Amino acid sequence: MRDTVLIVDDQSTNRSILAEILKNDYKIMEAVNGVEALSAISGHRAEIAVMLLDIVMPKMGGQEVLEKLNEAKLIDEFPIMVCTGENSMDVVEKCFGLGISDFIRKPYEGDMVLQRVKKLDSLYKARRESNEKLKKFAKVLQNQNKILEQQAKVQKQGNINLMDSLGTIVEYRNTENHNHIKRVKAFTRVLATHMMKEFLEYELTEEKVDMITAASALHDIGKIMIPDNILFKPGKYTDEEFSYMKSHTIRGYDIIAQISDSWDKELMGYCKEIARSHHEKYDGRGYPENLKGDRIPISAQIVSVTDCFEALISESLYKKAYTFDVAFQMIVNGDCGVFNPKLMEAFRNSRQEFMEIANEGESGEILDAMDEANVEI
Repeated sequence: MRDTVLIVDDQSTNRSILAEILKNDYKIMEAVNGVEALSAISGHRAEIAVMLLDIVMPKMGGQEVLEKLNEAKLIDEFPIMVCTGENSMDVVEKCFGLGISDFIRKPYEGDMVLQRVKKLDSLYKARRESNEKLKKFAKVLQNQNKILEQQAKVQKQGNINLMDSLGTIVEYRNTENHNHIKRVKAFTRVLATHMMKEFLEYELTEEKVDMITAASALHDIGKIMIPDNILFKPGKYTDEEFSYMKSHTIRGYDIIAQISDSWDKELMGYCKEIARSHHEKYDGRGYPENLKGDRIPISAQIVSVTDCFEALISESLYKKAYTFDVAFQMIVNGDCGVFNPKLMEAFRNSRQEFMEIANEGESGEILDAMDEANVEI
């Protein structure tokens, strides 16, 4: 059971302060330098929930400890918070490059230390649980894939169920809002239906709305390929890390392209459009290709709005949820980027239906009902 905080600091006063802050919530293990820290990890790594690591220590400093853990492929075994009195950010940035999860400056503020340790502990516990579920889902998907390979014809409804499973994997890996896919699908169906009825030039039909709704489940499938140290990083991304994070759009497209041969071509076309282009913006300031206007597929434009709105009204590990009214106005005002004016008109006309989904979405009842009511495509 991971219920221990390992405090690594050569100053007994610092260790005592941290131990006093954490003792009511965690068992405490102490080390006076990096050598003792590695020994403690070797013998007790399954018990450690979080490690608090000083940088400047005799015999072996904090950076060398991180290097040794990387060499042993143990850097992701538990979260590491660097405790430093350094004013320069260079050392901290090097430590983030070596895989730490957070840092805190000396002198310590008790409540802040405890809150951040608990948050890291919670994040890693959720991640470990999600990885176990991911393995189980992977086995299920492998079995389903073998069956699909033996079938001469794949039914579209079976495709949708598999897409939902893949979307669920992404949700569990993110460890935050496990209703995200259902709500995005529900919002997508509403918004796409309004676009179909109000803007005939996009030539949407009920069948296309069904397919766009189903395909929205895979909009973030590329995040499976993003490393944990980037996907779960609590601090600000470097330019290189942000560029890598943005690559989930291309990676998602590639994943879908690799599995699409035996699936319905039109449905897979929507999946690829959405995965690749749901972060494009109408003014050309999105990614990955800086597409502008209606060069962005209408399917991706719709999911761009619904994904953004759902994220705004959902609480995450790093932000509180916005109220429905604030989130709605943020989308309309362009606070989240520029959207198609016609899409914004349909969005405003969808307000009441969006509110019903948002209000009922917590229990999942209305979302399940909408899924069950889907026409088989």
